[in-house]
Amino acid sequence: MAQQIETIIIGGGQAGLATSYYLTQRDRAHIILEQAAQAGSVWRNERWDSFTLVTPNWSFRLPGAEYQDDQPDGFMPRDEIVTRLQQYATRYQLPVRYGVRATSVEPTADGQGYRVSTNQGDLEASNVVVATGLFQQPKIPAFSAALSPPIIQLHSSQYRNPQSLPPGAVLVVGSAQSGCQIAEELYQNGRQVYLCVGSAGRAPRRYRGKDTYEWLLNVGFFDKTAEMLPSPKARFAGNPHLSGRDGGHSLNLHQFARDGVVLLGAAQGGQGDTLWLGGNLKENLAKADRFEAEVVKMIDGYIAQKGIDAPPESLPILRDGYDAPEIMELNLQDAGIAAIIWATGYRFDFSLVKLPIFDSDGYPIQKRGVTAYPGLFFVGLHWLYKQKSGLFVGVGEDADYIAAAIANRMTPSQSPIP
Repeated sequence: MAQQIETIIIGGGQAGLATSYYLTQRDRAHIILEQAAQAGSVWRNERWDSFTLVTPNWSFRLPGAEYQDDQPDGFMPRDEIVTRLQQYATRYQLPVRYGVRATSVEPTADGQGYRVSTNQGDLEASNVVVATGLFQQPKIPAFSAALSPPIIQLHSSQYRNPQSLPPGAVLVVGSAQSGCQIAEELYQNGRQVYLCVGSAGRAPRRYRGKDTYEWLLNVGFFDKTAEMLPSPKARFAGNPHLSGRDGGHSLNLHQFARDGVVLLGAAQGGQGDTLWLGGNLKENLAKADRFEAEVVKMIDGYIAQKGIDAPPESLPILRDGYDAPEIMELNLQDAGIAAIIWATGYRFDFSLVKLPIFDSDGYPIQKRGVTAYPGLFFVGLHWLYKQKSGLFVGVGEDADYIAAAIANRMTPSQSPIP
């Protein structure tokens, strides 16, 4: 007979841990199933060596472990993120079962709960919280398999540092946060870099005396709800590029061009040593410029409305990228490209949930993480409820909401937390 547990949380990242924290506070019996052997696995194993959060330390708001150290305006490096997640699980004695991979979630025969199949046997629960996130499978275009075999190809989650790549030029495909940060590190370490530019926006690191992230949080930018998006697909747009490295600084594709990076349009296909490119470089550069202008306008309006004493500031206007030729076809061998880094994002996969609760994009149909199936919840997804739902600054709000929903539907637990 399968072990009976009141609540099973699938995924031991920040969303799963935060949900466990709130269930623990409410004395609700539960366990977390985490397929990795340690806490913080994604941060530990799928980020490059110099990685830092692009959000300031003060925005690290895991419930019960909010940042309170002496560098609130700094940017947390990879190893510190991992350490804090480990310490969080230990400090609150959160019931994580490491090395347990959930393979399916389906209703029990009596329809009163859920059977969770794992690599270590079956479990049954009244509630299941799926906290596996959106970043499950690296997204690499199919045509990559047709490119010249001698060229090393890595997803951004596999990149570690410039020294780990073979000598030669590097092509980075994708210009959202990861792509731009990796491209900058490579060219600052003497590599010739080619960068395929996508449609992600740009934001200044600081503006009018504050970090832009703080301004946007105050403005309510990150409190926008999914219903305010122009379309459901807008939730998958790339994050604006900026950096937390070396104390935090702005990233600007025009500056990249000035520094010698060869800017290209979006990668459309390829075979052998030939890469075909879209003629949309200038269009995508203009999108990044407009995004920054809109951000600045929003902040200026907020400052004026609130009567805040913040000195006026004019950001530098760069246009170097518009002078770059629109290359439609690139010969990788002639360009000396020895490695390609696909900073093209991730696919999400919730196929373990054997219920018809997904939209045409495969995203769960829910309202603030609550599905139409009693006891089945999601947490930690970008735009689950608000734009900040998947961020350290916002994940706690949704976790608290889901924990309260679970507590409200259950009778007082008579069993201790295992």
